[in-house]
Amino acid sequence: MSLPATPILREDGEVLGLVRLTMQACEVARASVSHAIDGLVHGTAAALQSVRKCEEMLDDFDRELDQRLAPTITHVTPPQAQELLACMKLMLDLERIGDLVASFAERAAIVRERIDMEDIGHLTKMACLLENMLEQVARAFIEQNVDQALKVYRADSELDRLRNLLLMRHTDNANGLRQESLHVLFMATALERAGDHSKNIAEEICHLATGHTVRHLRRTKDKCFEQLFLDWLAKEIPTQAKIM
Repeated sequence: MSLPATPILREDGEVLGLVRLTMQACEVARASVSHAIDGLVHGTAAALQSVRKCEEMLDDFDRELDQRLAPTITHVTPPQAQELLACMKLMLDLERIGDLVASFAERAAIVRERIDMEDIGHLTKMACLLENMLEQVARAFIEQNVDQALKVYRADSELDRLRNLLLMRHTDNANGLRQESLHVLFMATALERAGDHSKNIAEEICHLATGHTVRHLRRTKDKCFEQLFLDWLAKEIPTQAKIM
């Protein structure tokens, strides 16, 4: 059951340009995670360099959006202004994701030879989940797709679960934390925080498309079909009674 989205008009060339810039930033952030996965699994120096380049590009996109947004937002319609403000919020989260992924990749390049394969497997799962979340938010934003955005919101819970599994695995050790454990937990935390920023993006998309908060949308969409039918029936009965 899809919630109706509020259409955003993008005839204005500069508005369309800033939306495309935001979409490009989404793709660069996703590519950064992909390169970080490559660096973690294969340990290639080129992967780390690619992550650093993506981080620099996201910084540049953030500055460009700031410079172009102010003179544009005063000459557009209210719906367009709302979308431009959403672009600004998305870009801030994407730039922060780039920083966190770069931190993850830098640490992975230093310690990957000293950490267990099981830890590498868990971290790889987390990074793949984050990459998928970024791909979904990009699609959700361009299509104003609330269902897609809510999938990202829910996926963040799985990212938290994987981080918690690593935390328990390393803190349950009777001999205490090893140096490698601290590195693993720092890397997991970087991915978990990047997931939080992806969730922020999903929340902003939901609000942009519907005007409702995520809490309201989740309360509606998490209901079973039987409950949705009962809610509809409760509304219809009073209406029919008035007609009779």
